[in-house]
Amino acid sequence: MSGFGAAGAPPAPTISGWQHLRTGKVRDLYKNEAGEILLVASDRISAFDWVLPTTIPNKGAILTQLSLFWFELLADIVPNHIVSDDVPDVVADRAVIVQPLEMFAIECVARGYLTGSGLVEYKESQSVCANPLPAGLLDGSKLPASIFTPATKAEIGDHDINIDFESAAKIVGADYAAELRELTLKLYDTASGFAAERGIILADTKFEFGLNASNEITLGDEALTPDSSRFWESDGWEPGKSQPSFDKQFVRDWLTSSGWDKKSTPPELPAEIVEKTAARYEAAFERITGSKF
Repeated sequence: MSGFGAAGAPPAPTISGWQHLRTGKVRDLYKNEAGEILLVASDRISAFDWVLPTTIPNKGAILTQLSLFWFELLADIVPNHIVSDDVPDVVADRAVIVQPLEMFAIECVARGYLTGSGLVEYKESQSVCANPLPAGLLDGSKLPASIFTPATKAEIGDHDINIDFESAAKIVGADYAAELRELTLKLYDTASGFAAERGIILADTKFEFGLNASNEITLGDEALTPDSSRFWESDGWEPGKSQPSFDKQFVRDWLTSSGWDKKSTPPELPAEIVEKTAARYEAAFERITGSKF
């Protein structure tokens, strides 16, 4: 496995009939003559705005199959970009063919619990993205109601920046901002209730929307995966401490303790961390979908 940083990228595989468009932190995008997009999820993993030199086995397939599950479950709320999962054999299970969308230039984030960058902002202003919150909340506290906390979209290697609703409205327009807020919260609340029935807390999640050829708001990218969401164990939830999660927390914790300065090329992950992280991604898929991966 060769290492590459936030600004670099591994060579994308050549796929017959598809022209490579770009490579992101995790996904490779291709286009065919019909104008459809082939969205391929790799096994790459990122942390602290760096793409790590070590991959996580089956991660791309899990992200793709879990997104497909959620897209189908939530289709009554908003249309999604999926055209087909009948993809070339070389990317079987980890790719989908999707409609091209004119993407909105904001990340649509919903939070039902206080943690991460939201906690940092709360400690400074007792609010998150201008959403006022009660005093006395802790890391992991449940919010009185879910909140919309949009962010700017960053290039690889840069940070997304949390913004308030007014700033989002200036970027995408007031009407679209209001509709995106409503859709984001409805999707989050629906998915959160579904996950809760399976003993999982959906602490927060990020959606990306665009306009399709008919000018309809459409859900794109991925949906409710461990890469775009924080999933916690309901049984282990206790505000005021780090929560048992179904994401790359093993990776973040190991990197933090490794002495890495977060400015230079990241170190390779130990086999134990890779195995534990792969197991958590797989567990998230199986708990949510009720199917073995």
